[in-house]
Amino acid sequence: MRDLNKFRGSLVGGAVGDALGYAVEFLSHAEIVERYGEEGIVDYELTDGVAQISDDTQMTLFTANALLFGTTRGILRGIGGGPGNYCKYFYQDWLYTQGESSNERHHSWLINIPQLLHRRAPGNTCLSALRSGGSGTIENPINQSKGCGGIMRVAPIGLYYEFGGNTGYFREDIALIGAKAAALTHGHDLGYIPAAALVYIINSILYGNYSGENDLKNIVVDSIACMNELFADKPHIEEFSNLLKKAIALAYSDKPDMACLSELGEGWVAEETLAIAVFCSLRYKNDFQKAITAAVNHDGDSDSTGSVTGNILGAYLGYDAIPDRYLTQLELKD
Repeated sequence: MRDLNKFRGSLVGGAVGDALGYAVEFLSHAEIVERYGEEGIVDYELTDGVAQISDDTQMTLFTANALLFGTTRGILRGIGGGPGNYCKYFYQDWLYTQGESSNERHHSWLINIPQLLHRRAPGNTCLSALRSGGSGTIENPINQSKGCGGIMRVAPIGLYYEFGGNTGYFREDIALIGAKAAALTHGHDLGYIPAAALVYIINSILYGNYSGENDLKNIVVDSIACMNELFADKPHIEEFSNLLKKAIALAYSDKPDMACLSELGEGWVAEETLAIAVFCSLRYKNDFQKAITAAVNHDGDSDSTGSVTGNILGAYLGYDAIPDRYLTQLELKD
């Protein structure tokens, strides 16, 4: 059953983590502590009175718009294509907002939002792949990048597609949509497998039949099993599985956050982004603020790890669990 509180939680939660981490994306943990104190950054760094989102939330919005457009077109015209087709066109519109395209034919109304017509440290892989058409597939990769630019934008896919007999979708199908959306720009198997896993996790939170103290852990465990089945022939599936299993184990260990995060990586690549987000979400699954602050206070790609953590835990806890301190000054919240 669709739950608007969880939809809002995931989308706004991702934007919160993105905006909190964006200010420290290129700082080491030592530099973050020196600038913000022993706890690191816990409140927004404001620019002109707002907490700015980065390319992570920008592209997430274009993904969501692509899904809505595809459904609307199918209803109104009786014809439609796969979700990946629409994502391809809408990512081209995002490229236009970055000043990288002169294409005058647009599909997304988001290009009319002035605040989105800004470059917010866009990923080089996304830019270069989209300049060349952004037509990568799992079978015919556009490059060999496993950067986190694929995973950080696919959360809406997990939210939107409800699985079950009446919908025509199994959860594996929905996860595969996430992989295909990421593969448009990121061709390494570790560039799109984590995206599929994130979609699976979010979809299971919303529509799965999980309960009890270990519900979120069980969802992550099941996502690993699903990825092993979907991508059994991919050369790095074992590497992906082992890293996610390590993230689960570390979440329930006695080790300090930073020691655990250092073992999982820095989040510049997709499998590390997801591992860090899983770790933070499991360790602090009932405390959105603690999870988000843990996710951004480290040496690596703080906005992306914060964004994916917010996507997961926002879906799990709902919009109402996000503290007001992270809502009032968030750019484009409305």
